[in-house]
Amino acid sequence: MVLSSIRAAVVGVGFIGVAHVEALRRLGVDVCGVVGSTPDRARRKAAASNLPQVYDSFDDLLKDAGVDVIHIASPNYVHAQQAAAALAAGKHVVCEKPLGLNSTETSELVRLATASGLVNAVCFNIRFYPLCHQMRSMVASNEIGEPRLITGSYFQDWLLLPSDWNWRLIPEQAGELRAVADIGSHWLDLARFITGRRVVEVMADLHTLVKIRRHPPAPVETFASAFDDGDLIEEEVFSDDACGILLRYEDGVRGAVTISQVSAGRKNSLDIEVNGSVASVAWGSEDPDRLWIGHRGRPNEILQRDPSLVAPAASALIAYPAGHVEGYPDTFRALFSAVYSDIERGKPSPTPAYPTFADGHDAVCVTEAVARSSTEKSWSAVDR
Repeated sequence: MVLSSIRAAVVGVGFIGVAHVEALRRLGVDVCGVVGSTPDRARRKAAASNLPQVYDSFDDLLKDAGVDVIHIASPNYVHAQQAAAALAAGKHVVCEKPLGLNSTETSELVRLATASGLVNAVCFNIRFYPLCHQMRSMVASNEIGEPRLITGSYFQDWLLLPSDWNWRLIPEQAGELRAVADIGSHWLDLARFITGRRVVEVMADLHTLVKIRRHPPAPVETFASAFDDGDLIEEEVFSDDACGILLRYEDGVRGAVTISQVSAGRKNSLDIEVNGSVASVAWGSEDPDRLWIGHRGRPNEILQRDPSLVAPAASALIAYPAGHVEGYPDTFRALFSAVYSDIERGKPSPTPAYPTFADGHDAVCVTEAVARSSTEKSWSAVDR
């Protein structure tokens, strides 16, 4: 099987669903159709964004024997149900995070995926910035010594105003946690990927900083502008706008991260630093082509994204020469390239670099511990 003969379909036509379609097309994958919340909405979005044909329903998509892979980019509350149905229909699955709303759902999905033998992936795409793979390679080769401290943040501002709204603010659709599950899970997955250490215990403090929000009655696209006029619905909100988390990792490694979707001026800013016994490495998503390397007894370094200078695992992800910035859309291309290499083989590789359902389950287990910790105001162990 070659990429051009693999047929994929995407569930969800919002911001992320369109990103999936565009990345797949860059790889030469045949994207044969999309599904939206309603056929009419999907057709309008398809016309505006040059998407392929629209299936009338998810069930219609499942019945299409010509579809090999299903990408799930729908609201969180249907991820587990749709992923399970896709596996049962014999389709490989790429699912947006979170994999499910709770660890009971995600544990069952890991079982189903393992039993099926099908390729399964969760879209923690930030792993696939090349310099994140470079950090992982440097940790694995002991270039920074033993990791001691992992710190960072993930800040956005798209929910800063009381008139900012999206389905992610509705617990029935998004789940118990919002900022932590939505963007914090990316940081947590990235820290585990880079260091190879799992979180074992957390101390968390969740904050709802915008307690009353006003929104129109119709759905609002992710990252859409705030609405200040018209007939607005006012309601109280309880999900987390921000959170501070202390982290205890395997092997005695410690960590701390701050998550916020209400930080003015921070559009999509993930920062991570790993301090080792010999050196440090730090990287930020809004300057993705530069990796800071810190030293004690000699000048610090800046490593640019250059295929001739980075580790082989990082070089393999680079599609453009040094100085030609690769950004957010390129992470989807790189992630899907790794996933579809296994789809070409017909089965998952033993140790894939891309995040699998098992990684998605682990992320949900950590976020559940975050919720427990904040409620109980104490350290909470990650229950896997």
